[in-house]
Amino acid sequence: TYEQICTGRTGHAEVCKIEYDPEKISFKELLEVFWMTHDPTTLNQQGVDRGTQYRSAIFYHDNEQKELAEKYKQALNQQGAFGRPVVTEIVKAPTFFPCEKYHDNYFKDNPNARYCRAVIKPKMKKFRKAFKDKLKKDETP
Repeated sequence: TYEQICTGRTGHAEVCKIEYDPEKISFKELLEVFWMTHDPTTLNQQGVDRGTQYRSAIFYHDNEQKELAEKYKQALNQQGAFGRPVVTEIVKAPTFFPCEKYHDNYFKDNPNARYCRAVIKPKMKKFRKAFKDKLKKDETP
């Protein structure tokens, strides 16, 4: 449960499982979005949220995904892209557990919640600006 994960004692991380059609978007493009929409330099932290459940992670499903993620991370570190080392872990995908229903579409259903206004909305704005060419035609930028 969300409450159990928030204790930081389960070993789980809060993540999004991305299912995609490689004919429409590549894994490399998904990595680009991933690196640009969060801070991959803070160990066990995203914004004000702290704990191992907030670690930056990429869970790969095959060797090609693993190699692409590792090469991208290495290039970002060599370029000093973030001013600090990227600490994102890259590990084989474990069993994925879906969130409780009240977390589904949380941003859409709770746009005025403090967390949504302070954290999610600025990230969405950044995403829409940087990746407007990747939005669905009916998505409002």
